Amino acid sequence: MTPGGTTGAPGVVVVTGVGRYLGAHVAARLAADPRIERVIGVDPSTPNPELTDLLDGVERIRLDLDSLGGLLADLDVDALVHLALVSAPDPQHGGRAAMKEQNVIGTMQLLAACQRAPRLRKLVVRSSTAAYGASFRDPAVFTEETEPREVPRGGFGRDILDIEGYVRGFRRRRPDVTATVLRFAPFIGSMADTTLTRYFSQPVVPTVFGRDPRLQFVHFDDALEVLHRSVAEDHPGTYNVAGPGVLSLSQAIRRAGRVALPVLEPGLSGAAAVARNLGFGRYGLDQVDLFVHGRVVDTTRLEREYNFTPRSTAAAFDDFIRAHHGGVVVTRDQLAAAEQLVLDGIRQVRSAVRERS
Repeated sequence: MTPGGTTGAPGVVVVTGVGRYLGAHVAARLAADPRIERVIGVDPSTPNPELTDLLDGVERIRLDLDSLGGLLADLDVDALVHLALVSAPDPQHGGRAAMKEQNVIGTMQLLAACQRAPRLRKLVVRSSTAAYGASFRDPAVFTEETEPREVPRGGFGRDILDIEGYVRGFRRRRPDVTATVLRFAPFIGSMADTTLTRYFSQPVVPTVFGRDPRLQFVHFDDALEVLHRSVAEDHPGTYNVAGPGVLSLSQAIRRAGRVALPVLEPGLSGAAAVARNLGFGRYGLDQVDLFVHGRVVDTTRLEREYNFTPRSTAAAFDDFIRAHHGGVVVTRDQLAAAEQLVLDGIRQVRSAVRERS
C-alpha cells in the first residue's frame, strides 16, 4: 500500500454515507488512526448537526455516488469504504424507488468509478445478513457459503443480493483490489438508533402468536472495530459479523422489561399495523420476516481471520437495555387501539377458518 506506515493501512481513504450515524463514526475513527494520512467523507447531504463535531478531522465533500470517478482519480485514493445504504424506504423521500436508486444504482456507479481508479487497492462494502432472507426453510445456522433458501421478500434484502453480485463482478475485473464484504447482523447498543432498537423500546412489543424466532445482534462498537480493521488490515472475502449466541424474541422482550402483544394473524403484517397505530415508525418486510422466522449466522471465519470476537448477542442487547431503561409510556388510548387490532385479527382468522370449513 501507499503511505500509511503499516502493512495494509492505506494513505487516503474515502468513506461514503458520512451524513449518517454509521458513516460519520467510521470516518471519525479512521481519521484518528495515525497510520491513515487522510480521510475524505462523501455524502450528497449535510451531516446531521449532532454529527458535525464528530467529523472535525474528516474532509467532507458533498457529492453523489455517480460523481465519484473524478474524485478517486484526482486524490489518488487508496481505499474506499461504502456505507451509503438505505435499509428501509422513507415515504417522505421517494419510498422504495429512491431506496433502490440509492442502494443498487448507486453501488453500480460507485463500482464503475472504482474500476477506473488505478491506484485503488482496497474496497470495503457494508452488507447485511438480510442477504440470507428469512423463511421456514432456513438452516439452523447460515455460513458465508449458504445460499438463501428463498429470495428475500423485503426490498433491502433483495438490494443486498444485487450489491453483492456487483461486488463479485468487480473482484473478477480488479483482482488487484482487496475487496471485503461485511454481512452485519442488526446493530444494537447504547447509542444505536435503528428500526430494531425502536421496536424494543416500545412498552408494548407486537409479536406473532405462536412464533418465537432466534435473533442475533452485533454491538455498534464492535461493528466499528471490524470496519476499522477491514481498512487498516487486509481481509479479502465475505464475512458474517454478529455477536456469538442467540436470544429468542421472548427472551429479548423480557430482558427489556416490555410486554409482548401477540397478534393472531399470518405473518407480522398485523403486528406492524399495531406498531403504526401505537405511533412507532415503519416496519418493512425484511423486519417482518426476521421477527417471524429469525436468523442465525456462523462467525467462525470472522473470529479466525480478524483475531477478534464481538461481544455476545446477549451482552450487546443488555447494553442497549441499560441505556434505554424506562423507555416510553403507552397511553390508554394507544393500548385500547392495540387491543382492538388484536380482536380484529382474531375475527379475521375465525372468519377464514369458517370459510374453509
